[in-house]
Amino acid sequence: MTVLPRKFYINDTKQVAKDLLGKELVRKIGRQVLSGIIIETEAYRGKDDPASHAAIKMTNRNKVMFGHAGMSYVYFTYGMYFMLNVVAKSKKQNAGAVLIRGIYPQIGTKVMIKNRGVKNIQNISNGPGKLTIAMDITMKLHNKDLTKKSELYIREGMRPKKIHQKSRVGISKGLEKQWNFSINVKDYF
Repeated sequence: MTVLPRKFYINDTKQVAKDLLGKELVRKIGRQVLSGIIIETEAYRGKDDPASHAAIKMTNRNKVMFGHAGMSYVYFTYGMYFMLNVVAKSKKQNAGAVLIRGIYPQIGTKVMIKNRGVKNIQNISNGPGKLTIAMDITMKLHNKDLTKKSELYIREGMRPKKIHQKSRVGISKGLEKQWNFSINVKDYF
């Protein structure tokens, strides 16, 4: 399958968040391949989005959000979880990234189960912290080019039949923005 090109990510952040649903996130660790279909995303923009890390100004933590589309933005939160985002923004937006909130495992499921310490496939990667643990995504993968086949990339997948939309999870500002997007796994698997 084809790796998503940079032009895929040069679009409105909300649209990219929708378009990532059904695509396949791939993590290579040596010769081991782990992958999953993206089933939940959230859009975060720049100065027009009070819930975004890029709402106020550029910092060392968020500067990748202001840079090239198609790059990974990984950060550590709650003192225990890494979060995987992909930089996505139109040429008119000053910053933007899409949080990958959930995947449905495809390849390397046994390794992901071991990494997470759970048995139920539904609970392996149904949350942003869970998926980074399952796929061994840490700060080592921050600011990586996801448009090239490497240790982390996103490739073509399926086209969703129906996309669900709601308010983003775990935020206190920008609650009116319905920028959480998901697909129902039962429709596909």
